[in-house]
Formats: sequence, structure tokens, C-alpha cells
Amino acid sequence: MNEGAAVPPPVAVLLVEDDEVIRRSVTMALERYGYRVTSAADGLTGLELFREGHHDLLLLDVMLPGLDGIGLCRRVRETSMDPVLMMSARGDALDVVSGLEAGADDYVVKPVDTAVLVARIRSLLRRATFTPAPAPDPAPVGPAARTEPTELPQDPGRLVFGDLEIDTAGLEVSRAGAPVALAPTELRLLLEFAANPGVVLDRNTLLRNVWDYGWDGDSRVVDLCVQRLRKKVGPERIETVRGFGYKLRR
Repeated sequence: MNEGAAVPPPVAVLLVEDDEVIRRSVTMALERYGYRVTSAADGLTGLELFREGHHDLLLLDVMLPGLDGIGLCRRVRETSMDPVLMMSARGDALDVVSGLEAGADDYVVKPVDTAVLVARIRSLLRRATFTPAPAPDPAPVGPAARTEPTELPQDPGRLVFGDLEIDTAGLEVSRAGAPVALAPTELRLLLEFAANPGVVLDRNTLLRNVWDYGWDGDSRVVDLCVQRLRKKVGPERIETVRGFGYKLRR
């Protein structure tokens, strides 16, 4: 072991939960897994802590005093694309939909098993630190190729669909030349579509490949993320194939 090697800092989680028992139990559980947890008991304090420090992931309860989790998520999304995981006490459809529409990447229903919570957090962090596979090296150019002019190959790391341009190496997206800010899950979803242009992808496939679920999850997560993505890349770019799923138009 190299004693001089730098040790990566622990993953920083901002937990905003008004129930003291849940807040303390979740904090202790995450700390046992090596996470560094900063916590707040209300939405306004949570917003202040978010603005003051760096956090790798936000874990927000829906029902919070002062500023609820939905409003807090919206405020976060005004300036940050950090991963956001919402917690709902009831799993109520309105809570889930509102949280995802506000820009959350995923949600869990309380009481949540620690192993499930950690699995969701790890999945979100993988999306946030996603590194695409490197593009293959171009074929070597021999002496014969140098004697005749050849057409320059298209950059395999840059995909174009109408006015939408995706830099798969730099993980940057632009539309009509203007940069498009995407949350980690939105970016992974777009890259999944871009890797399969014109192919219909059903919701369960997207849950496995984008959300990293090893089981069938809530398809509302997919539908609402697609809605958010459409607003950013153009409503006509991602087509709904009724009864089957979605596809990216070439």
C-alpha cells in the first residue's frame, strides 16, 4: 500500500429531515457506510447549508417546516445539478410527482431500509460521476493514405440530432448552439437514447440502464424525467410510442 497516496474525501450528504428520530438514525446509518452527513431540521436551514458548502448529494424530506422539500428542491435546481433524492412518508402519488417535477432524480418511501437507501444513493452518485467509454482510436494512416486527400472522419464523440448536439466525451449538450444544463439523471437518460437512436426503449429497460435498478421500479420516475428532458432538448426530439416506451428521433 502506498502510504503517500491521497485518500479521497468522504462523500458529503446534506440531509434535510424534520423528524429528529429519523434524522439521527439516517445520519448514523450513512456514517457507518463512510458518508459525511450534514443535517438540518427545516427547509430554510437546509437551503442555507446548501449555499454555504459543497455537497455531493442531497437527501430531502418532502414535508418540512418553513420551506418544504419540493420548494427546496426547486431552489437548489436554480443553481445546481447536484443529485437529489426525495423521501416521502406516504409514497403519495402527489408527493412523488411533485418532487420529480421539481427536479429530484429519484425518491424513496419512509420508513426506508438502510440497504435500499444506500443502494439508491450509490446509484445516484454513479450517475453523477458517469464516465463514458472512450471512443475508438482512428485507423492508422499509412503512406498510401497520405498521397491522396481523404475526407476527415466524423468525430465519434460528438452526436448531432437536428439542432441538438451531444459531446459524449466532454458530457456537454447544446441546442441550437446554446448550452443545455442537465441534471445527472437527465444526462444519463439522454445518453441512453442517443446510444439507441430510433430504437424504442421501454420503461423497465430505462430503469435498469439509467436508474440502475436491479428490479422493476416506479415508471413515473421515467415518465417525469422524460418530460423534464423534453423541455430542455425540444418536445419533438423524444417521441412517445404509446404502449411501448420512448425513442429519440434521428
